[in-house]
Amino acid sequence: MTGPITGGKGRPNLLTTTFDLASVGYERAEYFISGTATAFSSARPLTPDGTWTVEPEHTDRYETRILVVRPSEPAKFNGTVFVEWHNVTAGFDSSPGWILAHNETLRSGAAWVGVSAQAAGVSGDTPAVGGVRQGGLKAADPERYGSLHHPGDSYSYDIFSHAGLAVRGPEPSDPLGGLAVERVIALGESQSAFRMVTYINAIQPVAGVFDGFLVHSRATDAAPLLSSPFPGITVPDATIIRSDVGVPVLSFQTETDVRLGHFPPRQADTDQFRLWEVAGTAHADSYTAGLGFRDTGDGRAEVRLLDVANADGGPLRCSEPINAGPQYAVLNAALFHLNRWVRDGTQPPPAPRLELEPGLPATIKRDQHGNALGGIRTPLVDAPNATLRGDGNAGGALCQLFGRTIPFDSATMASLYENHDDYVAKFLAATDRAVNAGFLLPFEAKNLAAAAGLSKVGNPS
Repeated sequence: MTGPITGGKGRPNLLTTTFDLASVGYERAEYFISGTATAFSSARPLTPDGTWTVEPEHTDRYETRILVVRPSEPAKFNGTVFVEWHNVTAGFDSSPGWILAHNETLRSGAAWVGVSAQAAGVSGDTPAVGGVRQGGLKAADPERYGSLHHPGDSYSYDIFSHAGLAVRGPEPSDPLGGLAVERVIALGESQSAFRMVTYINAIQPVAGVFDGFLVHSRATDAAPLLSSPFPGITVPDATIIRSDVGVPVLSFQTETDVRLGHFPPRQADTDQFRLWEVAGTAHADSYTAGLGFRDTGDGRAEVRLLDVANADGGPLRCSEPINAGPQYAVLNAALFHLNRWVRDGTQPPPAPRLELEPGLPATIKRDQHGNALGGIRTPLVDAPNATLRGDGNAGGALCQLFGRTIPFDSATMASLYENHDDYVAKFLAATDRAVNAGFLLPFEAKNLAAAAGLSKVGNPS
């Protein structure tokens, strides 16, 4: 390991939050990790139950980067490190897990490590938003990242293991700055969640690196175990998380994920597995599209979320206003519960599933106002001022992932709330239910309640 890395443009290259970490008692450092990575294969076809046996097949050298966000004061560290598999869907590294749930990470005293585990993040050559090809880290800052080398995504799983081991230390260059690490929890969102499923089923039983997993917004399938230039080893559709992982796994799904195909691999909760499906949410939303980048938990993001009259098409200029739902708030709760589950065995609350119409493809049942029935409930859907959906948008290749916000007209609002005080009372009651159920933390609940009070809902126009 080498680092902290400096030079080049003077800052790490990553789509992530933009506020000053020092203002919340944290610091950031970048390191390079290198070595020999292994690609794994299986002598038998992979089965949908996830109970796979793999063996080493190929080796190659690699050098990639990890980005570390850690408390500046060791006394504030709670012993947990969340290790995120960077998402490369857009052809470059992004950190959606951090963007959505950084506030819980920061206030709990945890550390976060982002891993450039895949070739696209290092070397690019993947179509990005708008069809523009990205060159990854090496093209974004050749002086800083020119030495990096990625042998291909077949090696990504072992590279991710190496990153987890580096976090645990000891290393000549300690990426945690001497902090005493007690728990290392892996997480991946969307495309990275597909890889997380394969990692859990194939690699965790061999490597045993991680103490828990957050699988965030997976689809019905998972990532290949082996890929080009080797003969591919693909994963069957509807593959579930194996039942004998031995560590906690929380699977977090938005409405979009269920609609786009996660329904077939739904599986029952166990003492090692929880599935949370959240009403009113989209795969990506206004929080991931901008609000979350600068949110330090001061309540301004919640005010913007409830201001549905000013919702818009987001940075992709989608044809309709994008989803302004509660994904970030429930994900903060998921991180809290997963950390506690790993730390002392306290299991997260089981969650009701989203209600579905009979048959396939999966279609979510909705109330008379268009909001989802079932699933994890929040005040944004139980005391609504808009329809919040995970589907139906258009205007670009990725707009279908951003869902929609459809503000209620005045007649609908008048039918729901007598006046502003009535709206606030119903919103607070729904907030209390979500907190008592364990799906909303007091921090977000307080901000949402304050935002409801500041809103114009129910006031004379």
